[in-house]
Amino acid sequence: MLCAAGMSTSMLVKKMKEYATSINYECEIAAYPTSEAKAKASDADMILLGPQVRFSKGKIEEACPGVPVDAIDMKMYGRMDGKGVIEMAKKKLGD
Repeated sequence: MLCAAGMSTSMLVKKMKEYATSINYECEIAAYPTSEAKAKASDADMILLGPQVRFSKGKIEEACPGVPVDAIDMKMYGRMDGKGVIEMAKKKLGD
């Protein structure tokens, strides 16, 4: 997951991990600032963008070719809806 500075997203990451554990969904979730996209996310299965950085989708796709990139819905992000984000990612990944 990428955001502006990696701070607010860490709360959402925690909720996502809790939900993933509760449904026995094996995944690794981490938050980084967009400036670290190439170094930290170029080998990810999927990159999720915080709503505040959704404008950088094209730039992230360029930096991480072959990795699907999508923005988290602003309402889900605001509610810190870990379940909703995991389910969205699973659907996009075909899980």
